[in-house]
Amino acid sequence: MRNIFYLVMMMMIGCSNDDRMLIVQNKGSDTLVNLAQAWAEEYKKVNPEVAIAVSGGGSGTGIAALINGTVDIANSSRAIKDEERAEAMKNNNKVINEFVVGMDALAVFVHPKNPLDGLTLEEIACIYGEGGKCVYWHDIRGTKVSGCHENKIIRVSRQSNSGTYQYFREATLGKKRDLKLGSMDLNGSRESIDLVEKTPCAVGYSGMGYLNKHVKALCISKNDNAECIKPTLQTATDKSYPISRELYMYTAGTPSDQVKAYMEWTQSDAAKVITIKAGYVPAPKK
Repeated sequence: MRNIFYLVMMMMIGCSNDDRMLIVQNKGSDTLVNLAQAWAEEYKKVNPEVAIAVSGGGSGTGIAALINGTVDIANSSRAIKDEERAEAMKNNNKVINEFVVGMDALAVFVHPKNPLDGLTLEEIACIYGEGGKCVYWHDIRGTKVSGCHENKIIRVSRQSNSGTYQYFREATLGKKRDLKLGSMDLNGSRESIDLVEKTPCAVGYSGMGYLNKHVKALCISKNDNAECIKPTLQTATDKSYPISRELYMYTAGTPSDQVKAYMEWTQSDAAKVITIKAGYVPAPKK
């Protein structure tokens, strides 16, 4: 009986500790998900009574959840839209708060067997853009890719709820042009990297934090006469890389003390060290 009593008491103590822990829901960008998870793990040491529950699903998914009031923080690899701000105000009378948490160079990458080292923005648009006529690799400066059947380009893209998809489309095609149909639209950056790594014909794009030695990140130039710039921490910082972008977190209304404390911590030196390790540039000081 005594052993049973002690067991029940220990279970009650465990439940009591769990009840005291506050869970902050953080959802959105797949570009940011690894960094956000690393931050969440480190923040446990800073405040053990607050758990940051991180999930991906895309920037649009995170922002929609924030507007609906089902998450505390939305991660996004694109800036929130005016209509999304208006919807948040209409639905729950809450102003959206924006936090720039890092900088990223959106990398365009190919299989190592691809002899290309770089592309112009015009060539990217020719490959990906609606009406673009670059269907085969030899349409790009006569390129021949070893192991690529028929030398046909396999375009790897992202689903439309992805902030990376929306930023890539706008940065390479402009606001009025869309991506052409027929690409392989994947859920996340990791899946894109894995597919290109195994497919000599493929080309893809993702945040530079996902790059590895098994794919080749191309330098990008604005036009034929411009310097071709590689995606690096430095070129993301100075924005010399043509498709650099800011990374965001959003809250709605007046954040709770715990959420406010966490957002302030993401700007700390300790958090910035994690940002760099994840392959991104810490947000510039205001």
